[in-house]
Parts: sequence; structure tokens; C-alpha cells
Amino acid sequence: MDAAALAVKSLGPCRIDSPLKSLVESRRTTVHYVAEDDRVLFHDTVGLVTATGLSPDQLPGFEPAGPRRKIFFEPAKLRVGIVTCGGLCPGINDVIRGIVMELSFHYGVQKIHGFRNGFQGFIPKYGHDVLDLTPDIVTEIDEGGGTVLGTSRGGQDPGEIVDCLERMNIRILFVIGGDGTLRGAMDIARVIAERGLAIAVVGVPKTIDNDIPYVDQSFGFQTAFGEATRSIRAAHVEAKASPNGVGLVRLMGRHSGFIACYAALAEPDANYVLIPEVPFALDGPGGLLDHLLERVRLRGHAVIVVAEGAGQDLCGDGSDARDASGNVKLDDIGLFLKDRIARHFAAAGQEISLKYIDPSYNIRSVAANPYDSVYCLRLAQNAVHAALAGRTECVVGRWHGRFVHIPMPLAVSHRNEVAPDGDLWLAVLEATGQPRVFGTEVR
Repeated sequence: MDAAALAVKSLGPCRIDSPLKSLVESRRTTVHYVAEDDRVLFHDTVGLVTATGLSPDQLPGFEPAGPRRKIFFEPAKLRVGIVTCGGLCPGINDVIRGIVMELSFHYGVQKIHGFRNGFQGFIPKYGHDVLDLTPDIVTEIDEGGGTVLGTSRGGQDPGEIVDCLERMNIRILFVIGGDGTLRGAMDIARVIAERGLAIAVVGVPKTIDNDIPYVDQSFGFQTAFGEATRSIRAAHVEAKASPNGVGLVRLMGRHSGFIACYAALAEPDANYVLIPEVPFALDGPGGLLDHLLERVRLRGHAVIVVAEGAGQDLCGDGSDARDASGNVKLDDIGLFLKDRIARHFAAAGQEISLKYIDPSYNIRSVAANPYDSVYCLRLAQNAVHAALAGRTECVVGRWHGRFVHIPMPLAVSHRNEVAPDGDLWLAVLEATGQPRVFGTEVR
């Protein structure tokens, strides 16, 4: 990794004393805290560091997040905007609440505006009103799922968005969303720079699939796979309750199988986990169908967990149709497997009791669990610290356990995926007993 790629853009030098100066002015780096003039190393093993051939002062590292002694903006005169975009995810309201509370109580910012229904909220033709956000309004929103601001998919004209920011004299925009949203935020930051405006754009990356790179874990992910375990448990109960029972659970994960993997490890009743990163064969003596049939004959039941993006080469029609966010529309691997399994058992003369469970929208819409609530609050606090210090076109996240600033281009450079040769997938193979490549052994 090139150290230059980790550099975060700034609107200019910070000359105003921060209201939080007294809390940090004497602090230095420890195992629990990173000083603002320090860096969080990109590599975390001796082997990776040695391979760079660089001296310690040249090693690539992220700028640490957290409050600064000096800030760029004068809080009393500041107007701030918040927008949420894309699909739902546990914890969005927690982030909104955290941003408003930090701005209000610790920086004294009085004008905080919430834009409704994603980037549509900036565009006059949609007619969405703007919500003034105060501590009283947001105090209990973390108790519910979804987003009080609403959301939408699809891009809008960045020029019109910046026009709105200028009209309302907004100097900081917080954007909560996934890779498509962050690309939109980068377009907004580009127009801002072209116009020579001093407006900060700071993101809090949101993805239920945990596929944002250079982030230890995305907010809401722990809640999501925790909720998913309920469906795996239900599938196991159903499968064991009937002769030749098979429980089939379809979980979210367009390109990355993290929810399927973690849920299967947390509720280790799954016998097969299928994810987008690991191709699998259905037919033939080494395929999934024969392996499943033999397992049911030997053990009397089976549970299959499949991520929504798995097996698209098997069930897809080759279409490149896309949704409003630009994502390729997926075929339903769950229903496809349900049909193929039933037909395969019928052709073999084997009775089957097949139960299919798809909890996707149930998982997206729940409130954050306590772990994610804490994580969302800390992300919100660090997003506010970054913005007040004039950082822009960056997101906040946690890397190797430390909160850091990540340039937006880096955060959308690729997807975080389950490594087929990594320790997570190995743990799944150990927990399920499924073969690395579908073969003949049955657990």
C-alpha cells in the first residue's frame, strides 16, 4: 500500500481552539489511544512490515481519528447537514443520534439539518422537506430500526446538491451509506472543490454485508448476523422434526458471504454454507445435490445456509439488468436451490421435508444490538471530530482496533470479501464438516 493513498484531504489549517482541547492536550499514544500526530500502521505483522523494506518512519499508516486541539470551523456559526442513503441497516438511527448529540453538546452547533429520502432530499423537484435535528428530536430514535430521515437509491445531480448546500449555507455534510453512496459523496466533494468552497464531506460507511474495505467491521453487521442465527436455529428445529428434513436459509450477501459465515459459526447447526466467493457444483457425483442426498440418508436431516449472491453462475440468466443503485440484479438462489433439491430427491425416490426461510428484510429493519449501538456512537463522534477539523472526502472506520480516517477513494476501491484461503472460511469448513471441494465424505 502506497502511503500517499492513505492521505486524507483537508480544507486548510486548523486555527480555532477546540472545545475539547482540555481533554486531549496532554495525551500521548498508548495501547488505548492514538495521538493526533501519530499514525496507525497499515500492516500489523512482522512479516508484512518487513516485506515493505521501509524504515519505521516511512511505513504506510492511517491518520488516527478523534478530537483535535485545534479545529477548522467555528462551531457557533456552523450549519450542518446529515443524509442517509441506500438500503436499511441496523444502527443508522444510532449514528444520526450520535452525530447530533456530539455536535450539540460538545461543540455547541445549533443548526443541524436532516435531508429526507437520501440524495433526493437536496433536489427541489422531489419536494421533500428538511428536518431540523435537535437533541430532543433524536433522543429516542436509536430504539427503533430503519432511519428517521428515510432513504432512497440512485444518484442525483451533484451540482444540484451543492447548489442546495450553498443556498442553506451548510459547511459540513455527513453522508451515511454504502459504496454507491460514497461514490456520490465523492462527486459532491469534487463539485465543491471545483467551486472553491470550504465545505467538508465526511462519511460513515454503511453496509450490512460488511464489504467496505479497510474497515475492521461495518456497523450493524453484528446485529445482522445475530438476527440471522434465529433463522438457522429455526431451520435446524424444522429439519430434525420431520423425516428426511432439510432446512434451507437464504441470507443477505450480494458479493460477500460474511453474514452467512458468521451466522453459521454463531449457530453451528449448518451443514453447508454457500457463499459468492467459493464456487460450487450442483450436479454429478461430486456435486452438492448428491452430497446432500447421502447426508440425509445417513443422518436424517441437513441445514443449508446460502448467501444471496452465491451460485449466480448456476441460476443466473446472464442478464446485466441493474437496480437504481447500479447493482446487477441477482437471481434468487434460494428458490432455485429449493426447486433443484426437491427435484433431485424426487428423482432418487427419496422422501424429503424441505423448509425454506428468507429473513432478509427482518434482519435489515431491526434496531442495533448493544455492541453495534456503542460502535455507532463512537463512529458518529469520530465523524464529527474529523469534520470540525476540516477533513473532507473521507470516512471514519476502525482498522486493527483503532479508529482512523480513510480516504473515500480507498473505501470504494474494491469490496471486502471472504478469502477462500483465509482463516474465516477455514473455520466455517471446520464447523460444518462440508468438504472444501464437494466430494464424497459426509459428516
